[in-house]
Amino acid sequence: MKDILEEIIAHKRIEIAEQEKAVSIAFLEKQIEGSQPCRSLKQSLLASATGIIAEFKRRSPSKGWIKQAADASRIPAEYQQAGAAALSILTDETYFGGSLKDIRAARPTVVLPVLRKDFIISYYQLLQAKAVQADAVLLIAAALTPQECFTLARQAHELDLEVLLELHTEQKLDYICDEVDVIGINNRDLGTFHTDATHSLSIAEKLPSGKVRISESGISRPDTIRLLHEAGFDGFLIGETFMKTPHPGETLYHFIQSAGL
Repeated sequence: MKDILEEIIAHKRIEIAEQEKAVSIAFLEKQIEGSQPCRSLKQSLLASATGIIAEFKRRSPSKGWIKQAADASRIPAEYQQAGAAALSILTDETYFGGSLKDIRAARPTVVLPVLRKDFIISYYQLLQAKAVQADAVLLIAAALTPQECFTLARQAHELDLEVLLELHTEQKLDYICDEVDVIGINNRDLGTFHTDATHSLSIAEKLPSGKVRISESGISRPDTIRLLHEAGFDGFLIGETFMKTPHPGETLYHFIQSAGL
């Protein structure tokens, strides 16, 4: 996975350079003038009975296509109706089959906070997120240096975007800064790609108090939600469990019922 991550980041740098040639930073900065205020991911998680960030995801490097023809103008709205606390939308095209168009398609259909889930490595991507009316961005500690992370988190806040910081190991705890709104523990091992939801439990007690915390990846059972909630987790990012079924919104609804949320 580390090799895959390095490959993705290298490709992302080329991709961003090409995008900047087509659409300048100055154009994006002009486009976001007078944009709508951020819908708070943090507050939505704290106020939600479910804490579920339901993810719109067409494919992954490890599983291939999950739902190639998934409709971003329909599924996020179904997630909202089913009881999701917030939405995560993959915008990486090469490895996850998504694009910024998916957020554009979903935004008019939902009022929930939308997380732009991508490999964010530049200010330009933050401007893109704001331009398509995302409310939060993902920063992956394993893909950034501490200084890069701190700078991007500060820039995100300056653009009125919230920050979800994703950690895989406790060795990255020093990436947490004041501008981090939500801490996500990813249960996917970066070496083997194996997921184990109990990984979040091993790091939970080491997280700073007062920060909203979520568990990500490998969550497929309602009893896992209950266990993580008892351990102090405020939210749970779940995508494949729903997306691999014929009707993701309906699957989410039954998942919530089974979890007793």
